[in-house]
Amino acid sequence: MDQGSPLSCLLVGQPSLRRTMKLAVLAALEQRTALRYTMPGMTSNETTRYVAHHLKIAGCPDQLFTEDALALVHITSRGYPRAVNNLALQALVAAFAAGKNLVDEAAAHASVSEVIGD
Repeated sequence: MDQGSPLSCLLVGQPSLRRTMKLAVLAALEQRTALRYTMPGMTSNETTRYVAHHLKIAGCPDQLFTEDALALVHITSRGYPRAVNNLALQALVAAFAAGKNLVDEAAAHASVSEVIGD
């Protein structure tokens, strides 16, 4: 045991994990962390492709979101996949509730209000 490290550990988490690791109670673990990597959010183009891919998997070959709606989803979510999923789902619900066949900027704004609470 004296010749090597007895434990190797990989921590993977949400962006809040970095803040949690800075807490005094975890100082010993933070000091022993040898490597850190933060995955950035997706770009606008990646967000658009991400949403299109999920729609295709769900069996919808057509694009259901306008460019304005996707731009708002991307900006609000900062490109983080979970936030994109939540906003896109709520935008789909808002468009359906309004009787629309396409998620427009108004539906995207409704989803932001629902998810963020603004």
